[in-house]
Amino acid sequence: MSTTEALAGEETSSDRWDPVREMPPSAKLVAKVLDYNEQLTQSQLAEETLLPPRTVRYALSRLEDADVVEARISFTDARKRLYTLAI
Repeated sequence: MSTTEALAGEETSSDRWDPVREMPPSAKLVAKVLDYNEQLTQSQLAEETLLPPRTVRYALSRLEDADVVEARISFTDARKRLYTLAI
């Protein structure tokens, strides 16, 4: 792979993070944790990020508004939502 191809690949991968760049640090952290994990609940995100649940809720709402994360109902517990990264 040439240097040009490598740089083009980096630009493509960084473009997917553009919607997250101007968000608060908590939203960036939640998005990055979701990038490493396939899907997590809000409580699992709070545990993984060491952020308070209220901060995770705010981060998720910002990320959902920007269409960065998708939420769906958990089949095992309908009271919980599972979050996945959509970018």
